[in-house]
Amino acid sequence: MGARARYAGQRMTGQVGRVKVIDGKYEVLRELSTQGMVTLSEVRAAEGVTRHVAWFAVATPADRQVFHAYRTALRALEPAGLTDVVARPGAYYAVWRPLTGQPLAALLEQKVRPQETVDALHATADALAAQGYALDDADLLIDNHQVSVAYLRPLTLPRTPEDIAARNAQTLAPLKAGRVRRRREPGAWLTFVPGLLLLGGAAYLGAQAVQIYLNPPVREVVSVTGQEAKAAAKALTAAGFRVEYTQGQAGGRAIGSIIRQDPAGGTNLPRGRLVILTVNNPPAIEVPALEEMNLGQARDALKDRAMVLGKVLKVDGTLSNTPEGRVIAQLPEAASSAQRGQSVQLLISTGISGKETWLPNLTGLTFEQARAHARAAGLVVNAVERQPSDKPENTVLEQTPAPYVRVDVGSPVKLTVAAARYSAPSRPAGNLPLPPAYVPPTPVQPEAPQDPQPTTEPVTPDAVPATPETDTGTTTPPAPATTQPTPPTPPATPEIAPTEPQTRSVNFEYVFPADLPAGNYTVVVRDDDGERQIMPPTAAANLANRRANSSEAAAVRGNAVFIIRRDGVDYATVTP
Repeated sequence: MGARARYAGQRMTGQVGRVKVIDGKYEVLRELSTQGMVTLSEVRAAEGVTRHVAWFAVATPADRQVFHAYRTALRALEPAGLTDVVARPGAYYAVWRPLTGQPLAALLEQKVRPQETVDALHATADALAAQGYALDDADLLIDNHQVSVAYLRPLTLPRTPEDIAARNAQTLAPLKAGRVRRRREPGAWLTFVPGLLLLGGAAYLGAQAVQIYLNPPVREVVSVTGQEAKAAAKALTAAGFRVEYTQGQAGGRAIGSIIRQDPAGGTNLPRGRLVILTVNNPPAIEVPALEEMNLGQARDALKDRAMVLGKVLKVDGTLSNTPEGRVIAQLPEAASSAQRGQSVQLLISTGISGKETWLPNLTGLTFEQARAHARAAGLVVNAVERQPSDKPENTVLEQTPAPYVRVDVGSPVKLTVAAARYSAPSRPAGNLPLPPAYVPPTPVQPEAPQDPQPTTEPVTPDAVPATPETDTGTTTPPAPATTQPTPPTPPATPEIAPTEPQTRSVNFEYVFPADLPAGNYTVVVRDDDGERQIMPPTAAANLANRRANSSEAAAVRGNAVFIIRRDGVDYATVTP
């Protein structure tokens, strides 16, 4: 990430025509000096005024630590020449404004120096030493006995206390050669006033103090809403009010700025009263992981976290095996703490040039494992098809391209994964028609002749009666004739006439759940004539938590059932 951070830092300064611009708002007039990682330039701000910008080329964590130590010292010293300090990924700089006054060298050349100026100079030396800086590390100006820091040079290496003391002694050595003009102590003439006058004056002053305490002067509370917390408190305390902080949060406001004050600006209050300032301090949020996303997906993910997309830099993705249009890296990093409204910079791949890759056999892996293999090979899973299977859900069943086939890096990958089987419940068939009970037929008995007469004609089997009869007057019966047995007639099976299913009309009605899974849903009706679609593919967002019903009744034959399918896979059934 070191090279990427350096690349991002270099892109923070751009060219508009032939004019160099810092951070998009400071037009560089000329470069004054370069010391290590710091470049001091004279610039023109948006309002047309001249400023000095100390730009830090931060490329490593050590460089970033140097800048943060410098910023900490500036916050403690509050130099008069400082107007702004910017610290965000890819942009680290401080802005200084010109000051008027006498340089320190001119003061040291004077033979007589005011006591007030010398005391202020020693106080400034102590303040700088407390932050690890010597007097010669700062450009100092003296105006009306006040010593101001017009510019503080950054230190790449910290100074030891001994080094600071030696440098300050060398800088202040000219003070020993000159003379210091003592300041006149106020009120010294009172020592010549008679004691009675002194007592009278004391009584008068005491009375005035009591009057002020009982009836303090009333002043208008200035409006500090929108200002930085420290500057707002300084303005109110200068007017004689006490200040107390409380925390709050407001969107679209700078962190650390005042979002409310109580009492409001314009209110008249006696001096010494309390003013409560509400400082914007929203809770920190976690930066989402954007790597491997395209630009649109990254923008949506940032929007969900109330963050914004910052600068987008395009770099070659060959070394990282990142396909074209996908995120290689991000600043701040994923899972780091950030504030709402903070911008995130992205490095986007321009593609992988002249490289081939392949995938192993992904069958049997989970979808997450297969996608990780595809990413490692520089490929992108852009299509997933679900297929009902007895294997665990989300198990890879097929893949395209096939295993070990060499393809160009960045090519798409299609996976077929297992989905749980779903059997639609069948509609009860009702009572089936049963055949009538079997009744055996009554056997047919041969009829006996009414008046048998003897005959002289040859007896044929057909002429022989089936059952001989005996006469009471004869003792010898006629010989039985041989007859052909008649096969039994099988019972007649009643035939059941097939019943043709009748056509009827049914209506579809279904309430889709609020947590309807994403996908496209269709509705078909299945009857004895097959399947036919009654609702075209519709996105889940248009169906969730809504009631769907058919505008017209569907004509069906026989058993009918409505089937709701999600992306071609059965999702639910509705029995009319």
